[in-house]
Amino acid sequence: MPDSPHRPGPHSGYGPGELLALDRAHVWHPYGPMPGRTDPLIVESASGVRLRLAEPVHGQRELIDGMSSWWSAIHGYNHPVLNEAAHGQLERMSHVMFGGLTHEPAVRLATRLVEITPEPLRHVFLCDSGSVSVEVAVKMCLQYWRSVGRPAKQRLLTWRGGYHGDTWQPMSVCDPEGGMHELWSGVLPRQIFAEAPPAEFDESYAADLRDLVARHADELAAVIVEPVVQGAGGMRFHSPGYLRVLRAACDEHGVLLIFDEIATGFGRTGALFAAELAGVSPDVMCLGKALTGGYLTMAATLCTSRVAEGISLGEVPVLAHGPTFMGNPLASAVACASIDLLLGQDWQQEVKRLEAGLREGLAEAEGLPGVKDVRVLGAIGVVQLDHEVDMAAATEAAVRAGVWLRPFRDLVYTMPPYVTGDGDLARVCRAVCAAVRAG
Repeated sequence: MPDSPHRPGPHSGYGPGELLALDRAHVWHPYGPMPGRTDPLIVESASGVRLRLAEPVHGQRELIDGMSSWWSAIHGYNHPVLNEAAHGQLERMSHVMFGGLTHEPAVRLATRLVEITPEPLRHVFLCDSGSVSVEVAVKMCLQYWRSVGRPAKQRLLTWRGGYHGDTWQPMSVCDPEGGMHELWSGVLPRQIFAEAPPAEFDESYAADLRDLVARHADELAAVIVEPVVQGAGGMRFHSPGYLRVLRAACDEHGVLLIFDEIATGFGRTGALFAAELAGVSPDVMCLGKALTGGYLTMAATLCTSRVAEGISLGEVPVLAHGPTFMGNPLASAVACASIDLLLGQDWQQEVKRLEAGLREGLAEAEGLPGVKDVRVLGAIGVVQLDHEVDMAAATEAAVRAGVWLRPFRDLVYTMPPYVTGDGDLARVCRAVCAAVRAG
């Protein structure tokens, strides 16, 4: 039977027009309608910090990636070290179930994560995505309290302006007003919210945090926050001092503390993990995004021995969670290579270099009409507007400048790969300013 024009044979290829038509007909893109109302750009390959398009768009065939593919591709694309790790593991096995079996890449990765994360995190649950790692973290905390005879401790406390993922429990601790998940406010578990943390340390706000934890301690399983940087909820920065306040309050009132380091982990803030900026450690930590250097989807939930032993001594002495691709050998091998690549160089100096370049390059934005704030921390540069950004116009302006950005809400921001050179970084900053003018 001949191949259908819509079901090509294994060696068939699509032209750009046909690819976009099929994409529009069949592919549901993130945070978009079905069918899509705007055509995405077609990327045919990527190398270093550049995305190569299938055909020129606004005069550009290559775009500097100012987003690190949603903050994950910290080493850029097509990196020889990560390629070699992937190829070597493919020749051995790409996957094997983790139930009843184990393998060297996953064991090595878990051991490495314990070595580099703050004490006393000791145990590692490998999972599929950042959102799932938050689900696992919440499940750990809920089951811990049930196992130790405190089943009424079922709620979570966080602050407004956060974002923790798109699955069920993570949605419940995202900002309940104006966030992406406001639609589900009457269905999701009802959590406890403090106001969004101020940028500078404020003792009255710290007192409110202490009071909330104290007042709700009997029903709180955990406090969960993004340390120092609130990511997709608004790209806000806050004082590390609030993490110390939460750690002390949780210890005093018998509440577990979760740090969601999915966006901040692996050097993005200038510290390997943002918790280090406060000098405290959580009971549970979530990692993802840059874990595999942007090569494969993988995340991890780490916990202390107290949490693990509490669960394991309970009436149901297992954590009943087991993703099919848990501990995937291919992702584990690449993650190990990515961590070694990061720590085998002076990554702190590279992030400081990017921070200096972002401060210099984005200074121009401070004088532009409609700009409310410009802020930089580590390899994160943010321009906040006083109005909702015109995403289509801002994106087009950035593309015309030769850069890929993904503005949202009232923000035009960049999180470039750590390997971005000074010239390319300056171009990214000019593109941010162009997007601000257009948006």
